[in-house]
Amino acid sequence: MPKLKTKSGAKKRFKVTGTGKVLYAQAGKRHGMIKRTNKQIRNLRGTAVLFKTDGDNIKRFFLPHA
Repeated sequence: MPKLKTKSGAKKRFKVTGTGKVLYAQAGKRHGMIKRTNKQIRNLRGTAVLFKTDGDNIKRFFLPHA
């Protein structure tokens, strides 16, 4: 059997917590901040947790060793 490789794109974008939840950085803060309201910018700070089913798919297909 060949080894299962982790998708390197997913490795950079997601982090699995100790309890098995998948964290991701929120989209919409790379450029174009002038268009966005201060409230939008404030609410996009930090990381968020994926829904359980989406997180399970990420771990199954892209992060097999997580």
